[in-house]
Amino acid sequence: MGSRLEPAIGRVMEHVLSFPDDGGEMPSVPAPTAGRKYLLYVHVPFCESLCTYCSFHRVQFQRGKAERYFSALRDEVRDYRGRGYVFGEVYVGGGTPTIWPEELARTLALIRECWPVRKISVETNPNHLTQPVLDTLLEAGVNRLSVGVQSFDDDLLQAMGRYGPYGGGDLTARRLGDARGMFDTLNADMIFNLPNQSRGSLERDLQILQEVNLDQVSYYPLMTADSARKRMAKTMGLVDYRDEEALYTLIRQRLGRTHPPSTAWTFSRGNRMIDEYIIETDEYVGVGSGAFSYLQGALYSTSFSINRYDRLVAQRGVAITRRRGYSRQWQLRYDLLMQLFGLHLDREKALRRFGPGYFRALWKELAALELLGAVRRTPGGYALTDRGMYLWLVMMRRFFTTVNNFRDQMRAHIRDEVLPEATCPIAMRQETARPPVR
Repeated sequence: MGSRLEPAIGRVMEHVLSFPDDGGEMPSVPAPTAGRKYLLYVHVPFCESLCTYCSFHRVQFQRGKAERYFSALRDEVRDYRGRGYVFGEVYVGGGTPTIWPEELARTLALIRECWPVRKISVETNPNHLTQPVLDTLLEAGVNRLSVGVQSFDDDLLQAMGRYGPYGGGDLTARRLGDARGMFDTLNADMIFNLPNQSRGSLERDLQILQEVNLDQVSYYPLMTADSARKRMAKTMGLVDYRDEEALYTLIRQRLGRTHPPSTAWTFSRGNRMIDEYIIETDEYVGVGSGAFSYLQGALYSTSFSINRYDRLVAQRGVAITRRRGYSRQWQLRYDLLMQLFGLHLDREKALRRFGPGYFRALWKELAALELLGAVRRTPGGYALTDRGMYLWLVMMRRFFTTVNNFRDQMRAHIRDEVLPEATCPIAMRQETARPPVR
């Protein structure tokens, strides 16, 4: 079912995530809604090593550039405070947010001074699971730590370029075990359907996860931009989706015994924080280079040029450069997509947010999903079926693949953004250089 629908899903996602030419005009930030608490997404783009498969907005760590960036990041946070925004939760992604723990802690301290933040989630890599870094994160108020493990298979880690910088599978498993219990939620980010990943390799990863017994596991299908897929073909091999559903079924069967699914690809032991804030949060603000915001039915993007980001924050307080507004119908479809990704569509929540026309406007979509056997009606709304969970995984894979392709397009424009104002050719070349192919 997923493979037959994927071309249509791809076309829809490309439409939703296309940004019209703005003619060089900078979008303005809408005023916050009175009484609303938003989620704050903070992007830290720096990494020690640039993995071949990764399509996120990231650059090689340079201390001087990172120092300027964190300073601008805190200025942007202050600007949103001045605009009257109130944040109740924080999610820090990357890149590798813990690349400079002290600067991250300073940024989180500022955020906690500005707002009564209740939940803070931070991404990290296995080599940062050291006691000094963990202590810094705990003191900064981090509740949820998400570790980019990807796999415990050393051969796959070597092919991904992660074995050297971040350590082998056995070392990562020990570090995860040592960190268990320190945070409200300790999550492992894993990837399945990697090129040359056998069923046996996946079964060993699942066995290790069961032995380590973390609070949560997020098992993502491989989601890469077209450019990353081409790089991977040279170093890791071709991506093959024919076994994806079978591998996903194996993951659900094994992890579901102890960790029931909380989204189509997240499995949690008990009531845990999840990383997919787009499910639980109607609107959110993104700060940092390459961050997205979703506010009042429109998607906003900040500059992907780190040098330009620093300048725009100094000039305007924020670095938003792109805006994509959506019709009410597309807003409803987006809500449907995200709510069912969290396994349930809550009728009362939908009616509170969009009014009584919600289900009338989406009757065709819901009827088609029922006909496909992807959803079933419940007293509270709709729920994904087992069949629907894989369909939703395919839909979200296409969604994030399209996001990654957009990131590639924005990175391709960095040289054009920087060139007219660049005064240092070396710095410009550092910023616009393509990641190395390994």
